[in-house]
Amino acid sequence: MERAHSLLLDEEACNQVGKHQKAEFILEWLNHLKRLLPATDRNQRCLVDQLWEILINSPSRPTRWVLAHCLAVLYRLGDPIPSSLMVERCNNIIRSKDDSPSALPTRLAAIACLGTLYEQLGRMLIGCFKDTLACLLKAMKSAESQGRYEIMLSMERILRGLGVSAVSCHRDIYKVVRACLTDRSMAVRCAAAKVLLELQREAAFLWTSELENVATVCFRAFEGSNYNVRVSVSKLLGILLAAAVEPQQPTAPRQGARSQGSLEEVMELLSGGFLRGGGGFLRASGDMLKGTSSVSKDVRIGVTQAYVVFVSTLGSSWLEANFPAFLSLLMELASHVRATQTPADAAVTRRCVSFILRSTLGSLLGEKAQINVVKQLCLAVATQKRAVDAALTDGNVETKVLSADVSASQHVLVCCLLEMGALVQGLGSTACSLPLMHPALLDTVISVLLHPAILARLAAAWCLRCVAMAMPSHCSLLLDRCIERLVALKSSPDAVAGYGAAIAALMAAVQHCPLGIPHTKDKMVLDLAEDLLRSASQNSQISLQRTQAGWLLISSLITLGPAVVEHHLPRLILLWRCVFPASLREQEMELQRGDYFTWQVTLEGRAGALSAMKSLLQHCRDLVTDDVISRLLTPLACAVALLTKLSWSIVYRLRVYELLALLPPQTYQGNASPLILFCQDNLNQTCSELSLLPPLCHRDDLPLAGPALHDTDHRYIEEQLHSSSVGGGSLDNDPFSLCERGYEAPAPLPSPVALATASIHLFGAVFPHIISILEQFVETVSQLKGQRQQTIQTHLCAALCSLLKVLHLNRGSLGPEEIRPPALSLLSGALESTSPLLRCLAAEGLARLVQVVGDPGFTVSISLLCFDRLKTARDAASRSSYALALGALYRYTGGISSPQHLSTCLGVLFTLSQDSTSPEVQTWSLHSLSLVVDLSGSLYRTHAEPSFTLVLRLLLSTPPTHPEVHYSLGRCLHCLITCLGPDLQGNGTAVSDLRSSCLVACGVMQDSPDCLVQAGAISCLQQLHMFSPPHVNLTSLVPALCANLCSSFLSLRRAVVACLRQLVQREVLEVSEHAVTLVKELPRRDNTQLDVTIKEVGLEGALFILLDRESDFSLRKDIQETLVHMMAASATSNKLAHWLKLCKDVLSATTGGLRKLADCSYPGKDDDSSAFRARSESGGPFTALRSATRCFAMECVCRIIAQCETTDPAHFDMSLAQERRLHESTDFLVLHLGDLVRMAFMAATDHSDELRLAGLQTLLVIIRQFSAIPEPEFPGHVILEQYQANVGAALRPAFTSDAPPDITAKACQVCSAWIVSGVVSDLRDLRRVHQLLVSSLAKVQSGREASSQLYNEAAATMETLAVLKAWAEVYIVAIQRSKQKESSHRPADPSVSSLASDSSGSESGGAGLLKLVQSELSTLSRLWLAALQDYALLTLPQEYSSQLPATGGSFYTAETVSQARRHYTSSWAPILHATSLWLHNTVSVTLRVCVSSVGGSSSPEDINTDRLHLILGISVEFLCSPHSEDQMENITSCLRALQVLLDVSWPRAKIGNDQVSVELLSVLHRLMLTRESISVQLAVLDLLQRIVAAAHEHIREKRHSAEVDDGAAEKETLPEFGEGRDTGGLVPGHSLVFGALELCLCVLVRKIPQLSPKLAGTSPTGKEMDENREDSDCRLVASALCVLSELPSICSPEGESMNQPFSHANTTIKGLAWLYQRPSSCVVDQVSLLTALTVFLLSACPDVCTTEPLHKLCLQRFTTSMDSKDPLVTSEKGIVQVISAYICLLPPQKVERSRPKTPQELLGVLEAIRAMEALIQAADESQRPQLVAVLLPLLISFLLDENALSSAPLPSRSLHDSALKDLMRFGSQHPAVFRSLITTSPHLKSRLQAAIKGNQESLNVKASSVNPAAHSTGKSSPSITLKTKFL
Repeated sequence: MERAHSLLLDEEACNQVGKHQKAEFILEWLNHLKRLLPATDRNQRCLVDQLWEILINSPSRPTRWVLAHCLAVLYRLGDPIPSSLMVERCNNIIRSKDDSPSALPTRLAAIACLGTLYEQLGRMLIGCFKDTLACLLKAMKSAESQGRYEIMLSMERILRGLGVSAVSCHRDIYKVVRACLTDRSMAVRCAAAKVLLELQREAAFLWTSELENVATVCFRAFEGSNYNVRVSVSKLLGILLAAAVEPQQPTAPRQGARSQGSLEEVMELLSGGFLRGGGGFLRASGDMLKGTSSVSKDVRIGVTQAYVVFVSTLGSSWLEANFPAFLSLLMELASHVRATQTPADAAVTRRCVSFILRSTLGSLLGEKAQINVVKQLCLAVATQKRAVDAALTDGNVETKVLSADVSASQHVLVCCLLEMGALVQGLGSTACSLPLMHPALLDTVISVLLHPAILARLAAAWCLRCVAMAMPSHCSLLLDRCIERLVALKSSPDAVAGYGAAIAALMAAVQHCPLGIPHTKDKMVLDLAEDLLRSASQNSQISLQRTQAGWLLISSLITLGPAVVEHHLPRLILLWRCVFPASLREQEMELQRGDYFTWQVTLEGRAGALSAMKSLLQHCRDLVTDDVISRLLTPLACAVALLTKLSWSIVYRLRVYELLALLPPQTYQGNASPLILFCQDNLNQTCSELSLLPPLCHRDDLPLAGPALHDTDHRYIEEQLHSSSVGGGSLDNDPFSLCERGYEAPAPLPSPVALATASIHLFGAVFPHIISILEQFVETVSQLKGQRQQTIQTHLCAALCSLLKVLHLNRGSLGPEEIRPPALSLLSGALESTSPLLRCLAAEGLARLVQVVGDPGFTVSISLLCFDRLKTARDAASRSSYALALGALYRYTGGISSPQHLSTCLGVLFTLSQDSTSPEVQTWSLHSLSLVVDLSGSLYRTHAEPSFTLVLRLLLSTPPTHPEVHYSLGRCLHCLITCLGPDLQGNGTAVSDLRSSCLVACGVMQDSPDCLVQAGAISCLQQLHMFSPPHVNLTSLVPALCANLCSSFLSLRRAVVACLRQLVQREVLEVSEHAVTLVKELPRRDNTQLDVTIKEVGLEGALFILLDRESDFSLRKDIQETLVHMMAASATSNKLAHWLKLCKDVLSATTGGLRKLADCSYPGKDDDSSAFRARSESGGPFTALRSATRCFAMECVCRIIAQCETTDPAHFDMSLAQERRLHESTDFLVLHLGDLVRMAFMAATDHSDELRLAGLQTLLVIIRQFSAIPEPEFPGHVILEQYQANVGAALRPAFTSDAPPDITAKACQVCSAWIVSGVVSDLRDLRRVHQLLVSSLAKVQSGREASSQLYNEAAATMETLAVLKAWAEVYIVAIQRSKQKESSHRPADPSVSSLASDSSGSESGGAGLLKLVQSELSTLSRLWLAALQDYALLTLPQEYSSQLPATGGSFYTAETVSQARRHYTSSWAPILHATSLWLHNTVSVTLRVCVSSVGGSSSPEDINTDRLHLILGISVEFLCSPHSEDQMENITSCLRALQVLLDVSWPRAKIGNDQVSVELLSVLHRLMLTRESISVQLAVLDLLQRIVAAAHEHIREKRHSAEVDDGAAEKETLPEFGEGRDTGGLVPGHSLVFGALELCLCVLVRKIPQLSPKLAGTSPTGKEMDENREDSDCRLVASALCVLSELPSICSPEGESMNQPFSHANTTIKGLAWLYQRPSSCVVDQVSLLTALTVFLLSACPDVCTTEPLHKLCLQRFTTSMDSKDPLVTSEKGIVQVISAYICLLPPQKVERSRPKTPQELLGVLEAIRAMEALIQAADESQRPQLVAVLLPLLISFLLDENALSSAPLPSRSLHDSALKDLMRFGSQHPAVFRSLITTSPHLKSRLQAAIKGNQESLNVKASSVNPAAHSTGKSSPSITLKTKFL
């Protein structure tokens, strides 16, 4: 293929390849030429000759279109003059009479070239146009479907190129094309519609004089059409009608021509087509006489789509202005008698009208316009209701007329009410302004509940449910109102049914409202339901209504979930048992009495009870225990037994089947046989294939059954094509559907259809493995014929497939081999059916049969059976079905894993896929081939190359009129790419050829006119990009994606967004650049609003618009992920400002008038919030975006902040950002702080609750991230300080009386974060936000005394705890700042003082903030204690649940325990910490009694003891919890709370004398083992020190008490206190000392693994260990050592004997040695080490200190300390006392060390001498001479001779003088030792003499300088006189 990449065709290389490779070679060259022509010098003549040669050699369809494009571009960019000659040559080919097969491709290529030449050259070929047109029109008469299709496409291009120049021939073209609209080929119809669509741009007669004729032809085109035709023709019709109403260009009126059409005329045309179709007058008259409708569903669905196109083309402004008239005309259609003759027709009509309203109002209008539309719909409902009320009250109106009026009005009401509900639900909480703007809204909807038609009443109930879901605050009010009206009108059947349905709908809406409703409401509903059921028999006229309403209310009550239902379950079970007989015998007796009406009421009640049971199984499965099922067994047995007696009630049978399908089969195993018989009988019911079969088929096979099963934008109405003749889905088919979970209006199927479906599902569950049943199935099918046979066959196959599916899921067995033949026979017969969907099901069932049997022999036999049938079958249905069965076998069994079987299977499928005579066989076989490829894995690698060749050959040869074949080819190609995978990255020739084939095939599919094929091409390119990114050309791919971003086909949009999502994860910048480049190159006439958006804000802006328009959930999710990936890749780079502006524009894109809170200023406030008013910015690129889209924009802002946090620190440093901005082009987040605050403010003040929550969350993130950033221009201030007014204004709306609790809770969190952040320096400014918390606290104090509750009690709990948590956080910070301020006033280190004064210099930072909190502290403390008591009760294990208060706690009720528990879990930790702080301050001053004591004790001591135990219990329980892994903040709060408590003597006294301290130590030990956080470990050790100190104080107090009691004279006989006295030692689990030892050793061993013999070799030592140590490790070890040093003080003598074994001492010394080996930067640690070692050696017993390892280690440590150059180490007092004991072992170089040069070094030497003196005095008399003999040489070594003394520094001279004085003193005290030393050491003697002489000379010099006369007259005497003569 590399040789094809040249300007001229390499004919030699082209001729060398084979026939099929030649076509691929030529296509590849043409594609390359297409890219080269615009930018390369062209050899026009040679290229034209080569292109012409290809043209006349029968090119394929893709080749001819690329060839035509290259030829036209060549003439346009080169010499255009010869183009007319080329046109003539093409005309000649078309005129040719050659009808051979080879001439057809050439003729089609010539037609294609003509279209492209005229499109590119336009008016330059106007001279040839008439000749060309005549030629094409003549060819149309004899052309086959493919020729007609190509001529239509060419005609469209000709019209596009010539424009107005072809006006003279427009009518001729119109006449020919109009006939093609009803062509038998669907592709020709689509192409003809496109031609007329292009023609109407210039031919005004299409939407003036010929409009009616065109409309009639379009209606006929809808008949028998497929989905593509309906889309194309409806687009044509809608645009023509829109042009008729609002012409795009002014036209001069002609004689006989109609003027501009009115809306009424246009709507009359459309309604005429909807009511009468495309038939003539005679046909319509015959239908009127027969009273039937012959209008097909195809026509009505096509007209419905035309309505949508018509309105969409006119635009949102037109719709908003003309909506009342449009709605009136549309409602006339909905109520027309011809559209609602039968229930099925009425259901289709209502669905079509609802689709029109939903597709226009829901997607075109903004929120403000939608609010106005809701008011218009309400007026329409009110008008209809008044008309019905007038008809009902007028006694002169005949009954027949009255029924017609009621029937007509109900359809109008249903359409309006359902659309109102959908609009309100879409608006969400934004619709809260609706009742204020239109007070009669709810009154109007509620009035419809009294309508005589049940359908209208149910629609009104659903509308109320939507209101409740959108505005949860109205749910309780509506419930109260409906309950009140129902009680008042209990005697009216319509009122009971209507208000009962409304109450049920409102209760079902609660499951979608997180805030819920008050618990009293469900009690009221249950009481009302019981009352209705009890009173049902009192009045026979309303018995049915009361019975149905009662059970409907119970079913809706169950939807509230297990937390609510568990309280009512006993009453429900009692009701169920009462409605059924107590036994089967009583039921037999019951059957002997009662009339039809009585049994009708009875069965209605039992059906309702069964529905309630079904609701329990669906919504409260956890409550359905074995005990509950056992109590329901008797009612279930009676229900099943009754089926055999009364089978005429379809609804009752349906309820039984639905319930049994949800229960375990063993529950009703004894009743399986009658159930099977009834299921078998019910299979005769009429059923819709579309509702029954798709759930049983595999989702990948469904497209084979037709486009109706694809996910499209029109599926809502396309499904009606396959609806049952009994009727479509409608609310009145099952009123209990109001209780279903979901957001869309339910459309339950008619009871007969639902019964058949339920029977099939139940059959799979209760099948008893009876062979005779399957044999009977086969016999039944064989005896029937025609449509009846297909219906039964469909049901029986569905039942069998349901059975096989259940058996596989339950790993069951089909039974004996005798069952297989009838099952196989049944499925084989279905494989030959004419229904594609049934054949898909049969192939699926055959594969599942093989899967369930699990026999390899049976698998082989089925495979051989498929092969044989494929060889012998001749009909397309059988061949396609068995081909699919081969692929299904691979799906469920993996086929036969042998190369031979795979080769055989591929050979068969290859052959079938090339059968061009049957496109259906090709489609199914290719789909099966894709399954084989996908499931064969690596076994298929050897077959990949021929498969690629086959796919490409079929793509080139299959005509475009069969898009289903192209779709299957695309699926095959996708599976082949996946099969090869990363191998496609190779550079070999074979791999390169395969890759080229992939790209060529994708290009062919991209050029297909079918959107499904284009979507397949995009998926293939996406897969290829995944495995081989460099070989996918983004330059061409991205523009193609952007061009289809707003396609009218959902599948294509999904494929585009999915591909973009993958591309932006790797090449986001390239994708964005290519998208903008595409839009710039588009011609102006092709630009859309989306293209304009791409030009302004890039691809990401277009994605935001698409996100706002889309309603498909999966597509919206993909769009959001794409935006997130784009933002993650570019938001922190140079595009930061772009993304922030984009989010700001999205947030500002409202319709205006929705943010009154933001625009109003608060009186009396000096805020400057007017600078941040959230007004609409009409100048932005977005208009009228919905709240969901703006909410996602706020999420993006939070993501940007979080992303910046992990990248450059300059994003959160204003000084650094400004400095770097001067030298770099990089942008930083801190520079956009104003925009961030503005966006958060705009969102927080919106009407949408979701957006308000997002805005408050963003504000919280901003406060936490930017609160500590200083303002460079104003030292001492932070950058957020300038926005304090805006923060207050954003928070204020969340504290209004009507604010939802979740918003108030979030606002409290923001308030506390703002106050504790320290941003506000002025107490007056702080009071604004503080006042909000005060108001919320007042609301909390009112508690349950509030007059009306709108939400569940759990919501009030959430709000209350959020308020208390916010106050707790503020109080904690206030206390901390107050302590900092107090410490800053104490005399301390100047640097620390300055820092403290900076942090707490303002009044709000210290006592000011504390003063604000103290005013509310009495209330807060009471509420905090109450909240902690509630939390302690809620954390009790399940077995102690009986101890919970029956009425609930302080802030929760007994019914809302499960909901409230999660709120307590998220709030208790700060409250615990704050309560500890309050107790610390309270207990330390006085033990005063609080009004609401925790334990109810009478004395202050008992009250505070209970409080202490409460805090201890909560803390210990949480720290022991295994679920606290990710709650580090809560762990820290617990530890700090305990630390605060133990700061006070009273709690220490309680802890020190209690076993609780031992338990607490074990918890801390576990915490130390499981948490790696240094802060947590330090806090644990700090708490350990406090516990040990508490124990020490307790023991000291006991000793003091004993001394006082026994008197001072008996102290020596006092008992010893401490651990081990009673037990004789330390008992694990009961000893505090032992627990402390465990904890300390845990720290030492973890930080110093060498201490443990088992771990000694597992960690580095020496220098490696020094490098890895951190300061935090030193702190941990030092804290542990400090605790160890305190442990002996709390031990008795017995305990001390256990506490000082050698192993512990050895371990301690090793730890001290490690700590001492810290580098010089940790001097303080070395001093601490030496101090600890000194204390240890001085206090240890001799047996410990004299052991050799300890002795050696001590010597080593002290020797090392003597080498230290730091004077603080060598001068440490007390350390030298121990060192002296080892002096005698020191080497001489250690004794004769260097002279001190600094005062610090001198101090260290002098301290050492003093230590030696102390040691000599403390030693025994016999040991003193040896110690003196050690000290004297040291002193002599410090002496200087006469030469050195004069030049020595001052420290050395001072040491000399001190040593000489000490020598004189020691000499006089120990003369014998001194004399012996001088005698035996001559060098010491000489040194002493020299020192004395030098000292005397220096004294003489000093004396002479003072008294020169004395020096001259006499001889001086020595100043020191030796008293003893030593020499």
